[in-house]
Amino acid sequence: MNNPTIELTKQLISQPSVTPDDAGCLKIIGDRLAAIGFKLEKMDFDDVENLWAVRGNSGPILAFAGHTDVVPTGDLSRWQHHPFEPVIEADGLLYGRGAADMKGSLAAMVTACERFISDHSNHNGRIAFLLTSDEEGPAINGTVKVMETLSNRNEFIDWCVVGEPSSTNKLGDVVKNGRRGSLNADLTVKGIQGHVAYPHLADNPIHSVAPALAALTTEIWDNGNEFFPATSFQISNLNAGTGATNVIPGEVHCLFNFRFSTESTAENLMARTEAILQAHQLNYDITWNLSGSPFLTSRGELIAATQESIHEVTGLETELSTSGGTSDGRFIAPTGTQLVELGPRNATIHKVDECIEAADLEPLSRIYQRILEKLLTN
Repeated sequence: MNNPTIELTKQLISQPSVTPDDAGCLKIIGDRLAAIGFKLEKMDFDDVENLWAVRGNSGPILAFAGHTDVVPTGDLSRWQHHPFEPVIEADGLLYGRGAADMKGSLAAMVTACERFISDHSNHNGRIAFLLTSDEEGPAINGTVKVMETLSNRNEFIDWCVVGEPSSTNKLGDVVKNGRRGSLNADLTVKGIQGHVAYPHLADNPIHSVAPALAALTTEIWDNGNEFFPATSFQISNLNAGTGATNVIPGEVHCLFNFRFSTESTAENLMARTEAILQAHQLNYDITWNLSGSPFLTSRGELIAATQESIHEVTGLETELSTSGGTSDGRFIAPTGTQLVELGPRNATIHKVDECIEAADLEPLSRIYQRILEKLLTN
């Protein structure tokens, strides 16, 4: 099963690039891209390494985007295969941290470009790579900073393929054409601490906040749309008290999250939430953090090229989806970029013994190549 895509994937997995350490992955990829005519530009911010590589001088930009960093391995004794010593077992699975998320995709992107440029050295438009080592971590010095730099010099991406592992059961069965927004809140409701035997001398904030939280959990925030489910509200942590059964707490802390569609805005959700809290006459403080706004690429040339390419390589009719968590696409799409996320199966991402079907890597590379051909050779 040795082929250029598998070999490059194994080479990248061998680099212990635990976020935000790139561990040399960008150099490996950069050297391959430079050899086929890409101009490399390092854009490092603090401890994060980023690469912007472009081939071509004018015309629309088709960018491949992704990350070289991986999540920590955890207890190595739980791994049957060392996370940074890639191996293909008899069952055809390639094991290693980052195999699915997302070094396999990065390797497939590189080899797709190598073949495409060999066949179309004078292609239309420009091909670009936007790579970071800060996706699995805070994501504050990676793609978002590169996009700010590009926007400041009026350089915009027309089409973008992000290599996130999108597939569910078979390669190419699902493509992400958007993501929900993520809005977090840290709520503190204040009361008066006291003895449980003398409740008239205290003010129990748990009792005060409970009806408000019930109202928030039953509120219909929106009904979603063709591409997005309805916005969801989830309480992720609730904490109060001293640990004693005879003490009324003085305050209660609550963490909650909205995963929201394009039918809502962060501003609207914040305003409606605080209106409910105020209606229950709570003494509260709240801090908001917007992890990412929702984005969507509806029907267009990138969606069409992606669906056609998947069908031509795999025979599948792909499903468009906006499910799952956030991705770096949230930093790219708002500039007007048509964006899809297309990669291997996501069943083992972030797990012990992360793995990928080795036989999926070459077809994935062929899909990326077909997208290039459809968008840059007409």
